[in-house]
Amino acid sequence: MTTAANSGLSTRLRGFRQVQRLAYECAEAVAARLEPGLSERQAARMQREWLRERGVRDWFHLPFAWFGDRTAFTGFRVPLQFFPTDRRLTPGMPFILDMAPVYEGFTADIGYSGSLGSNPVQDRLMADLEAHRELILREVRERRSLREIYEDVDRLMVRQGYANRHRAYPFGVIAHKVDQVKQRRRSPHVFGFGTQSLKGLAADALHGHREGWSPLWSPYRFSDHPPQPGLWAVEPHLGFRGTGAKFEEILVVTDSRDPEQSAFWLDDDLPHVRRWAEAK
Repeated sequence: MTTAANSGLSTRLRGFRQVQRLAYECAEAVAARLEPGLSERQAARMQREWLRERGVRDWFHLPFAWFGDRTAFTGFRVPLQFFPTDRRLTPGMPFILDMAPVYEGFTADIGYSGSLGSNPVQDRLMADLEAHRELILREVRERRSLREIYEDVDRLMVRQGYANRHRAYPFGVIAHKVDQVKQRRRSPHVFGFGTQSLKGLAADALHGHREGWSPLWSPYRFSDHPPQPGLWAVEPHLGFRGTGAKFEEILVVTDSRDPEQSAFWLDDDLPHVRRWAEAK
């Protein structure tokens, strides 16, 4: 990769890192304000308002919030069940905040897991997610196919005694590509997803179909290809007896022959990474 190309990539990555940190700051700020009796809809609105006050006007998708057994997607069968409900928080209840803001044309998609007070089950799930972050990075650097990596994540979850809950997402995805979007005066959204981002994902899908790759990282045949260079929002999601936990953050994949530069997490200064470091 040339010096000019490296410089351009670094500039782009700073933009993505900025919005990803902004989203995690929002998650921590909202989590600190959660209290018994608040609903998922209220928590989702708190995320929207916090980000709008800081200049966010567009979204890959609007914020979600899941409480209690909904953190493990218990009984989820149709996409509408992902949207926030009137489920209310009680002491000890796990929660997940998920948001995908677009800021100055850069996109992030993050997931933040926590609980209202102590929840040892979710604490254990979060601790065990560290091994998934390490496995995913290692196997992407080995240029294993996305489908193979997905299956290895599945096997690790089984060994840990957990259920794979990202299978409940549309197409069972564990990740999807993100990119820059054009800034517009108006930023409409359809079924909670920003139209600009959906157009970009659709263009990637069409382009990838012609070249034999997909912007969706799934357990299906269309993901049976090596990691495509670009930015991927990755979200392994564990479930155990009605409790769920996940992280979601950006993985950078390049065409470098240097293993360490061929794939890396965009940012290691994130809440779940700090949590693992502190535990050690």
